[in-house]
Amino acid sequence: LDMFSELKFPVPWGHVAAKAWGPSDGCPVLCLHGWLDNANTFDKLIPLLPRDCYYVAMDFSGHGLSSHRPAGSPYHFLDYVSDVRRVAAALQWRRFTLMGHSMAFLFLSYCFVSPQFCFLYPEMVDKLILLENLGFLLDPEDTEAWLKSKRMVIDRLLSLEAKQQTPKARSPEAALQRLLEANRHLTAEGGAILLQRGATETPAG
Repeated sequence: LDMFSELKFPVPWGHVAAKAWGPSDGCPVLCLHGWLDNANTFDKLIPLLPRDCYYVAMDFSGHGLSSHRPAGSPYHFLDYVSDVRRVAAALQWRRFTLMGHSMAFLFLSYCFVSPQFCFLYPEMVDKLILLENLGFLLDPEDTEAWLKSKRMVIDRLLSLEAKQQTPKARSPEAALQRLLEANRHLTAEGGAILLQRGATETPAG
């Protein structure tokens, strides 16, 4: 486990980087670093752990070797939960152990990424290991609504990303027809005005 390999997972703004130790067919363990850290957080720990596991330590977006989000985009705690979901999907892991670290008890930051992921996707996590951390605290009255709304946001986002295709080229007439079908309240004149600024002419159409 002293040797590791570098991994990259594509995301819409670039890639999420990670490093992996152990046999790729071993018990999967996803390792999440803490506040202002990166995947190297686990360099000294992993060699001391069981050797029959496959440890993947990811760099959260904007950390380590991962791409930064576009300038002006916030780094919200739920975005990091989405990153974990993206990496799990890229690894094709349906169930795995989650090991999270944080140096401080920061309510809206990294320390809650691991517990929140477990709360949102309990069917995907067989064990949760928290290093210098506390669990995710939520008012019982808010639990179901929070769970439903947050999971829906992440699942829809990843579903849309998976369906990303090269934009279709259409004639001006076909583009107008498509716009009017999607916006029943628009008149043809209004649609044509919007398309002047809302469409880009290419050699293909």
